[in-house]
Amino acid sequence: MAESRVLILDANEERAETLRGLLQFIDYQPMRMESCGQIAASGAKPADWLAVIVGKLLDPAALPAFVDWLKRDHLHPPLLLLPEHHAQGAARFELHESACLPIDYPVKYAQLNEVLKRAGLTRMERETAEQVASRGPTGNSPAIRRVRRMIEQVAGFDTTVLITGESGTGKEVVARAIHCQSGRKDKPFVAVNCGAIPAELLESELFGHEKGAFTGAITARKGRFELADGGTLFLDEIGDMSLPMQVKILRALQERSFERVGGTRSQRCDVRVIAATHRNLEEGIVKGSFREDLYYRLNVFPIETPPLRERLEDLPLLLDDLIGQLERSGRGSVRLAPEAINVLRGYHWPGNVRELSNLVERLAVLHPGAVVRPQDLPARYRPAPLDTPVELPEPADAGPAESSATTAEADGETGLLRDLRLRSLLPPSRSEPLLPPAGVDLKDHIEHIESSLIKQALAQSGGVVAHAAKLLNTRRTTLVEKLRKYGLQREDSEVGSASELG
Repeated sequence: MAESRVLILDANEERAETLRGLLQFIDYQPMRMESCGQIAASGAKPADWLAVIVGKLLDPAALPAFVDWLKRDHLHPPLLLLPEHHAQGAARFELHESACLPIDYPVKYAQLNEVLKRAGLTRMERETAEQVASRGPTGNSPAIRRVRRMIEQVAGFDTTVLITGESGTGKEVVARAIHCQSGRKDKPFVAVNCGAIPAELLESELFGHEKGAFTGAITARKGRFELADGGTLFLDEIGDMSLPMQVKILRALQERSFERVGGTRSQRCDVRVIAATHRNLEEGIVKGSFREDLYYRLNVFPIETPPLRERLEDLPLLLDDLIGQLERSGRGSVRLAPEAINVLRGYHWPGNVRELSNLVERLAVLHPGAVVRPQDLPARYRPAPLDTPVELPEPADAGPAESSATTAEADGETGLLRDLRLRSLLPPSRSEPLLPPAGVDLKDHIEHIESSLIKQALAQSGGVVAHAAKLLNTRRTTLVEKLRKYGLQREDSEVGSASELG
């Protein structure tokens, strides 16, 4: 079983035997080799081992090529480096620190046991992520079924995909699903967050650099394009990329080639590019923050991920999936009572599935193995009691509410406008509407809410439509259409003059 097999890559026979005995004692299956060449001849695969202990080698020059071979499998085992390699560390092999760990010699039992347990958990999390990715987003709502259909349609092609949607809606899950269902599934899936890397470092991160290209470049380094060769490169939050970098990405996409920073030799790249952003790139084009030619190069096959509030019927399935991931990774378990799930349906989920995942993990810590009831949920997820008294705050430069109302009447303010103005002073409430036993007409109910908010915005803006549109974060022309839809332009006393309505 790969979950218990450990490769000892060490030509020091005495040390290797000591390690073998200790590994067998703690129920792992050790295998010893003296050179990287032996591994190639054995026909082994990177995923065959839980970890690789690296010591003295008969062919030390072959080690970088061996590590590159390991990295071609995204489930590759971590390297456990014996003292002669401590000075090199993860940077030399271009590995994440979690995939390149030092161990002491003489070996400390607690240290070795800890790093092997960590390797097992990391492997389990990666396998779980792969299983989730292969089936695509969790849910059975019409919106998610539509996304899964689009994934199936585009996966078999090398078409560039642009995934849009709010933060936390699972854009990377969609990207991984496309990769896992494509002919590139056995090749690397390399993700890079363009918004998390400083602009001056992003070029080196994507294209790599040559030795001496800049201060601190003590060795040549491969970029993400090279690491993703043959597979998929996922450019997350591409809307945050600087304009100069957008030019270089556009050239790489058009010509399928690039140069390392400080280099002059063009290198071909065989990668499928999937990009994602939570920003509106079309608005970015108008504002001049995103290149129009790059947008059309990326937007060959667009997929929009729906926010969680638009697919609340998926909540039970999402909760089961997230709890299952917690259990498989050994981070605890929890259950939610049906009435608690019903309360969560009334929450607006600004953080989408990412927020739901964080909530599940939090509940597993607070109520390990228990069944969570509505009263056990954090306060922000519970509706406020309907009978909670609310006091109107008094303006700092005015007297009681009565004198404020009297002043308003003296200034000719109508009763309706005064009522709306006073309502605007109310502190924001996190309470959610409750569904009456007899149900509601959803369309009429939503239109009533929209009409009410428009009236309040107009009241606060003194009837100026342009200002009201800003309060509602919408276009002026859109607001004018809604005013006509609800017949508000005829109520001159409430919405201003006819000329303002255009």
